[in-house]
Amino acid sequence: MKNRTWAAVLLATLAMTGTATAQQVAAPGAIKPKPVEGPGEVSRNAPVNGVLTLFGNERCPTDNSGNEIVVCVRRGAEEQFRVPKELRDLQVTPENESWAVRATGTVNEGVGVNGIGSCSAVGAGGATGCFAQRVRENRAANADRRRQEEAGNR
Repeated sequence: MKNRTWAAVLLATLAMTGTATAQQVAAPGAIKPKPVEGPGEVSRNAPVNGVLTLFGNERCPTDNSGNEIVVCVRRGAEEQFRVPKELRDLQVTPENESWAVRATGTVNEGVGVNGIGSCSAVGAGGATGCFAQRVRENRAANADRRRQEEAGNR
């Protein structure tokens, strides 16, 4: 029984290697396919949108044959290892809020919340919740105002 199993395994192995070698052999007189060429040196370094950001005294790369156009944007050398300017001053709008913050807002302001700390006319301590809500809104407005003043002073 063991000999038959080993024979079957050996036969399957030979069959697999035989098909691999059969695929490599071409018919007589057949044209040899050209190898697939990858992208040039410039394409490998350029991002998907085709704009390459250079820092300091780096040169914009060019293709040897001149068939490829590369759009380069230059920034100062001090910006190379920093978060890009477009992302540094990101304002947290409701679309940019994290899911944790959204879930907290839903729990605190959801349907049926009318206990202590809620801003409702029904239930004990509704006024304390309204005061806390106004304090949060005022702090956010003050922080936004300070941020705008700092941006104006730059």
